[in-house]
Amino acid sequence: MLANPEHEPFAALNGRRSVPARQLAAPGPDEATLLRMLAAASRVPDHGKRVPFRFLRIAGDARDALGERLANRARAREPDLGAGALEKERLRFSHAPLVIAVIAVLDADDRKIPELERLLTAGSVCFALLQAAQAAGFGACWLTGWAAYDPDIVGALGVQPHERIVGFIHIGTPRVEAPERERPDPRALLSDWRPD
Repeated sequence: MLANPEHEPFAALNGRRSVPARQLAAPGPDEATLLRMLAAASRVPDHGKRVPFRFLRIAGDARDALGERLANRARAREPDLGAGALEKERLRFSHAPLVIAVIAVLDADDRKIPELERLLTAGSVCFALLQAAQAAGFGACWLTGWAAYDPDIVGALGVQPHERIVGFIHIGTPRVEAPERERPDPRALLSDWRPD
C-alpha cells in the first residue's frame, strides 16, 4: 500500500508551526496532558536505549524568578545594557505559562554510543514535544538563546557538567495564528549517491 501524502497524519505534520513565545498565553496543559505530551516526546530513536535526556519544568512564579536571574546576569555580562534589553531578558520566560527545558544527558563514561548520537536523541525530543503540544491543541516554540549556554544560568537550573540544555520549549495557548513561512523544497535537498 502506498502512502497517501494527503492523508490526515501528513496534514498534521505539514501543518506544524512554531508560535512565537510572546504570543503564547494561559492556559497551558494540565498535569495529565503534560505527562501525555512528554510520553509522546520520549518516543524518539535512542541508540542503546540510553534515554540521554531529561525534562525540567519552569512554570508559575519560577518563570519570573528565572527572568530576574537572566536580567541580573545580562547586566553583569553587559553593564551598559539598556533598560529595554533588560526588560526583554526579565520577561523571556514569562509569556508562555509553561516552559520545558529539555536537557541532554551526556555521560562521559558511555563509550559505546557516541555523544553526538545521544545529543541528536535529545534534540529529537525537542521536536517531538513541539509536535505533541500541537496535537494537544497548544502552541509551542523551541528556543535556546544565550541562557542555554551561560554557565551561571545553567548552574542555577541544576544542569550538571555532563549535561547540556538543548532547548527551552515554550508551551501555551496561541493568542494569534502562527503565520506560515516559506519551506525548503525537498527536491532541491535530495541527491542520489552512486558508486564510482
